[in-house]
Amino acid sequence: MAKKEISGYVKLQINGGQANPAPPVGPALGQRGINIMDFCKAFNEKTKAFMGKPVPVIITVYKDKKFDFVIKSPPASHFIKEAAKLKSGSQEPGRNIVASITKKQVEEIAKKKMKDLNAHDIEQASKIIAGSARSMGIEVKE
Repeated sequence: MAKKEISGYVKLQINGGQANPAPPVGPALGQRGINIMDFCKAFNEKTKAFMGKPVPVIITVYKDKKFDFVIKSPPASHFIKEAAKLKSGSQEPGRNIVASITKKQVEEIAKKKMKDLNAHDIEQASKIIAGSARSMGIEVKE
């Protein structure tokens, strides 16, 4: 099979199972010449498990207007806010601590995010997640 020539990439963050042709999806894909409805149907089918959660997606666009896409897991900040039962992080991280999560919760989030993180083991991944929590004004307790 001949190698397809890539014309570019499109990175989007869409709620799982809720892609539709409205902005931001429509304009981002339309300017690349991708069939928007084909993408929306395929994306919604693949992301039913993440219904309502923000899901990063990287779309590879080929010269012949065909496309492939890779779905990542929801952002760490989403899982951290979910664990702390918050709508958003601190307005002044470092000064105001708005909530706290346990090391066990951090480890569970690290396991969910492991394939998307730049870490070799769960211990390193947990440190990355704990750092993200601290930058959101959320304390990590024993």
